[in-house]
Amino acid sequence: MVATLYRMEAASDGRFKVTRTVEEVESCLRDNVMAAILHFEGAELIDTDLNALEVFYQAGLRSLGLVWSRPTAFAHGVPYQFNHSPDTGPGLTAAGKTLVRACNELNIMVDLSHLNEKGFWDVAAISDAPLVATHSNAHVLCPSTRNLTDKQLDAIKERDGMVGLNFFVGMLREDGKNDGDTPLTTMVRHVDHLVERVGIDRVGFGADMSLLDITVPDELGDISGLPKLIDALRAAGYDDESLRKITHQNWLRVLRQTWKAQ
Repeated sequence: MVATLYRMEAASDGRFKVTRTVEEVESCLRDNVMAAILHFEGAELIDTDLNALEVFYQAGLRSLGLVWSRPTAFAHGVPYQFNHSPDTGPGLTAAGKTLVRACNELNIMVDLSHLNEKGFWDVAAISDAPLVATHSNAHVLCPSTRNLTDKQLDAIKERDGMVGLNFFVGMLREDGKNDGDTPLTTMVRHVDHLVERVGIDRVGFGADMSLLDITVPDELGDISGLPKLIDALRAAGYDDESLRKITHQNWLRVLRQTWKAQ
């Protein structure tokens, strides 16, 4: 998959770039180039001696989720459950704590999405970087194990981190149903709550649209429908400055704080 990413870049005639610095992302935004960031969702392919971590860092790895929704040698992911808290198992292993510290040293962003609650608090205790959940929503509005409690959101605010709104309807709807007949106002409600808890500078989009074909609101359809969500947010009272923050500026801020001198 990493090789495919770089083959895409090579074949793009300059229209697609794998970025390693905030300056490169900003350059892509200015030049209408699609910017990519190499991210692993789940650290299964990294050995506990962390030799592979250093190799993948040199290959461009800049963002790492310790888990998908299953255990690894480093941590425990939350199984998808509804009407359940994200407190579903033990926290980080000793190897996981070492991995978090190593990511801090390399300035690799640690993604808290898919991590269970005890693991979340372990990362919060260890990491010196902003707390970031790239694709998670508000548990109080949709009680999925994959969503964040208000206490977790408060910690993200305290650490000047970031939450990316997940577009999957099963993490948006109050009933947790996998039903595309979900209005965009449901997404707006989650943005409203996230902004209320963490502030307008710490919320963005974390669409999670993937080859797994997750169900998103029918009105959105695919990524080309994103302007409809932006219009819905504007209709809900978000001004142009706030929308610039939500769509990209907040991500640039947290990457700048996390990647530091890269």
